[in-house]
Parts: sequence; structure tokens; C-alpha cells
Amino acid sequence: MANPALDRPAAALTMDRCCRSPLLPPFDEQRWHLPEPLKQHREGSLDQLARRTRLPPELVAVLLRRGYTSAAAIEALLQPDPPPPASDHFADLDKAVRRLRQACAQQEAIAVCGDYDADGMTSTALLVGVLQRLGARPVAAIPSRMNDGYGLNTAMVEGLAAGSISLLITVDNGVSADAALQRARDLNLEVILTDHHTLPATLPPHLALLHPAVTPSGSPYRGLAGVGLAYVLAAALCEALGDDKGLDIALNLFCIGTIADMAPLQGVNRRWLQDGLPRLAASPLPGLQALIQLAGLDEQVLDAQAVSFKLAPRINAVGRLGDPALVVELLTTDDRARALELARQCEALNRQRRELCDAIEAEALALLEADGEQRSPFLLIAQNHWHHGVIGIVAARLVERFGQPAALLAGEGDGRLRASVRAPRGFAVDQALQSCSRHLERFGGHPAAGGFSVRAEALAALHHDLNGLAATWQQTHGPGLPVEPEALLALSRIDRGFWQQHQQLGPFGIGQPAPVFWSRACRVQRSSVLRGGHLQLELSQGPARIRAMGWRWQGSADLPEHVDVAYRLVQDQWQGQERLQLELVGLRPSQSDNAVVVLHRSQRTYWCHQEGDELVVRNAAGEELRRPIPERPDHRRAGQPGLQAGGEAGSTTPDAPGDGAAGQPHPYVQRLLDEAAVALGLAA
Repeated sequence: MANPALDRPAAALTMDRCCRSPLLPPFDEQRWHLPEPLKQHREGSLDQLARRTRLPPELVAVLLRRGYTSAAAIEALLQPDPPPPASDHFADLDKAVRRLRQACAQQEAIAVCGDYDADGMTSTALLVGVLQRLGARPVAAIPSRMNDGYGLNTAMVEGLAAGSISLLITVDNGVSADAALQRARDLNLEVILTDHHTLPATLPPHLALLHPAVTPSGSPYRGLAGVGLAYVLAAALCEALGDDKGLDIALNLFCIGTIADMAPLQGVNRRWLQDGLPRLAASPLPGLQALIQLAGLDEQVLDAQAVSFKLAPRINAVGRLGDPALVVELLTTDDRARALELARQCEALNRQRRELCDAIEAEALALLEADGEQRSPFLLIAQNHWHHGVIGIVAARLVERFGQPAALLAGEGDGRLRASVRAPRGFAVDQALQSCSRHLERFGGHPAAGGFSVRAEALAALHHDLNGLAATWQQTHGPGLPVEPEALLALSRIDRGFWQQHQQLGPFGIGQPAPVFWSRACRVQRSSVLRGGHLQLELSQGPARIRAMGWRWQGSADLPEHVDVAYRLVQDQWQGQERLQLELVGLRPSQSDNAVVVLHRSQRTYWCHQEGDELVVRNAAGEELRRPIPERPDHRRAGQPGLQAGGEAGSTTPDAPGDGAAGQPHPYVQRLLDEAAVALGLAA
């Protein structure tokens, strides 16, 4: 029977994958896909839109390719409107608030029933903290990952009822807890459900439901994680009581949980993060301040990247290896000494989590190497002694390293194994598990990740079927790891002003990732492989120089003289100084500026190169098409010519077969010219 709760459905499964910088694969494992040429839009050319939005053309090119095709759409992204009233989007919100007002007035004991990931723990702490300040007597109830599994269970309900609890609020879980909530109804416990996981056909008994899926189509509340729903409820209750105590801490915890759960940074998520992230460093929460201090962030800007890489892993580690009650107490205590003590426990568990992950990853890689050069299309590795709490992280690392779907299994006792599954984009884990369900005892998940439980004797047959699915997927997607830059960027364009405008596109995360740029024909001035296998480069283009880092590089420091690089732009802090550097996601050999690029289109081959101020395209018969390359105004400072996106490619005189009427290039020819310009680094 399918069980979506078996192995944390929802985007939180990818959190730990994003806690480390991206791996830089070897040359032969990279699959570069340059961006599609930009088309003329109704508001004019790329440069015209850049002038209207006051953004660099390279950033506008990124936004155009992401579907922001007008100045109004770009403005709405950069400065989103305040959200509409939540009560207009959640039909049961007023009912839930009325019941909570009564509970606060009567100082009722309320159980806040959460989950053991960062979203569930921050959701629980958010409501516990706000309800305490408003007069209620909340208690936190979170199941054990190892002993209880995901979500509210019957034993928890019975224990809470025995403790004189009459009202339950679920956060980040509940919609699939049918048996537990049937038991709650039998024991006369009222339930407010707040959850963002898939709604079942029949809901369990409840007094009120807050769920993104029940909001109107297109609602800005559609992307809320569990902590976002908790924030909606807390804010509405504070407004109803005319008391904003606790709203600052609620916004702090909303930021942490939303980023940790990898919720889409769109709609109200984006607006509230824009409001909350600048205030995070000044949080009144002693526990959050202690975490910030131990993470070494007390003198740094707390942006989404800092939360993802530094704070969220420390919280998540507790749910994986320890007692989630530790985090709830940490994020609700007013005692600074106690907060520091609890934060140190989080730090120790996070260190243990890293050590476990590294050890399991090393063991998994050794097992894969023992299989020889012919890896299975679907990586499936099992060891009884592995820890259930971290195998999902290691599975994600294998996907990142090899670009193949992977499952790691740990012993569950009684001849059973429990697995965590991760997969690259395009391979649907949930569908794969459904198609192999005859081999499984339980399974669940979503397209990017999932989990299952299987008997040991069924493992070989399961792997055979999963290999077949992965092999079919590989035939379509090809081998290697995709490198997909979004816009060309000259190194000379990278300065403090560009960085500040780049940051206007943030906060970055799911739904709005940090842009991936590429720069062509960069000279390698210096290269070295640092301890840990990290590649450090100094690159130049003309007079411009910049540092680049390739994390966990598997090649040598002996690189070609010229390389093409794909990267995210980051700000590095070292010994109190800030500097911009490139975080490499792709690296390939490049030739000189006069290199010939080969294009394959419609079973035809073309050879393209730049010759002086002309773009030259030659076909197999030796015929050449030449077009002048107009200098783009925005690139004069960089000394880099470029073709206008979607505009005419220079002269309209027909000088090759296929030109259209009135001297305009035929659409096929224009498309060929545009693709050649992108490939040669002459267009954004």
C-alpha cells in the first residue's frame, strides 16, 4: 500500500542537498546546454527592456528566459505587492481563530503536533512561542524519526488526551493521519489541521483546515510550507486579539523554516522573506542568536544562502539524529544561558551528522567502485548498519556526483530494509516506485525523492526493474551532468554595482534560483587543487581578473590555457574582507577567440566563427553567410561586441540562399545566426 508519509514527501527532502556548494564534475561528465537565443518581445529589445527596468542586460536576459517578459512582470518580481487578506484565501481561518481566541482567554492547554524536519520543528516553535505570549498553555508534541515515523499517531493522541488536552493543532502534517484523528474524535479532542502535503480523497476529522491546495487558483498563498501556514494562523490570531506579541519571532521562524523546507520563493513567501530576512540578525530569540553565533554568522549578512548553508543544517541534524524537542525549546526559551547550551547540542549533532554522512558516502563509493566501470543505471546500495536518518543526504550526494537516480538502504530488522531515494531532474521517483510496487511493502514520495520498505529477498527483482526504468530515462536524457547557463557575462562586467543589482533578484531558492552565467575563453592565470579536492582558479578576460572555486573537483590542476566557465556569482568573506568570486558549476576547454563552433540543425552541419567585425557561418558545401556584428552599447565598457537579441543580424542584403523577402533573413537563417552568436559568446 502506498504511504506518502514513509519518507518525508515534499521539498524538504532536498534541503541537505543544498547545504553544500555544487559539485564540479570532470570535463567528460559535463553536458553543456547553452541558452536559447532571445526573441524580440512586445516591449522591445533586450537593451530597451534593460533601460526600462534599470537592470543590466545580462540580468534581464536571465529574467526573459524565466518567463518575465515585460517591465511590469519584472517590477512585480523585484517589488511584490503586499499579500491580500489571508481570510479571503483560507475559508476555515476565521473558524480556527475563533477557537484559539477562546483557548487563549481560558488559558487552555493546547497540543501543537509537528514533524521532525526543520519545517515541522520551526512551525511547532512558532505556534508554541506565540500562543504562550497570548495566554494559552501550549505543549509541543513531535514524533521520533526512529521510533514513531512521520506524522501524528494514535499513541500520541491517547497520551495527549490523558494529559487533559482538548485541542490539537497539527503543523506540517495531519492530512494523512486518519487513524490518529479518528481516535482524537472518539476522545472529544478538537483538531485544527495545518498541512501542505498532498490532500487525500477523504480528509480525517477536523474542526478547521489550513492548506495551500484549498486556496483559490493562482493564490499567492499556494506555495506555503508548514511554517508559512503556522505564520498565517499566528498573524490572524494576533490581529484578532489586537496583540502583536510574538509576531517578530514568528517572522524570524517563518524565514528559517521556509528556506529550510525549500518552499518556492514566490507569492507571499517571497514578500515575507524580503520583509523578514533583513531583520533576522536582530532576532529577539536567544536560541536563534546562539545558533547564529556558533555558525560564525554574527558579523555577516543573513541572507537565504546563509540560512540554507549554516542555520538550517544545524536544526535539521537534530531531527535526524536527536530529539526534536531540543529545537523547540531552543527556539522558545528566553534564557540566554540555556539557549547557548541547547545550541551547542545542535552543533554537536550537526558535527555527528556530517561525520556519518561522510563515512557512509565513502563506503557507498567504495562499493560502487567494486562493481567496476559499468555502473548500474539505477544506483542501489544496501548496508544493514547505515543510519536511517542520513541515508537520504548521501543518496542526494550520489545523484549530484553521477547524475543518476540512487537509493540507499539501511536495515530495519526482521529481514526488511528501509530506503531513501533521490533522483536528477526528469526522473520521477514517485512514478518509478509505483511501477515497482509489487516488490515493495510500503512506499511514498514525490518526483525528486521518496522512500520505501522492502524485504531483502525482493531486492534483486526490485533493482532489475528500477534499472530498466533508469536505462530508458538515460536514453532520452543522455549521459553526464547537465550544465545549463542562462546568460553570457563578461568578467569585466562583474563589480560591486553589478552584484547589488544581482541581489535585487533575490532571495534565491526554489522557484527563483541564483542565476547561472557563463563566460567564454577565459585565460587560466593560476590553478591549484586545495585540501578536500577543491579547485581554485584565477581567471582573466582582457584586463579583468577574478577568483573562481570549483568544489570537490575530480580532475587535476593542469588545465587548458583557455576555458569556458559556467558559474553562480557569490560574495566571499575572508578575514573580514568581502570579495566577489565565481562558484563554478561547469568548466570545459575553450579555444582562442577565433575558435570555430560547430552547430547541428535539422541533420545539417554548420561551422561558425567570428572574423573581425563579422559573424561567418559556413555550410558543408563551403558556402558562407556573413553578417556584421553591431556593437552593443551596454558592452562598450567591456570591449565586447554582441548581436542584439532577436534583432536583425546586421546587413539585410541577401547573401546566402534562404534569405527572405525585402532583404530580411529567412527565419531559419535568422535562427541559425542567433544560435551562432550565442555559441560564440556574442549575445547574452
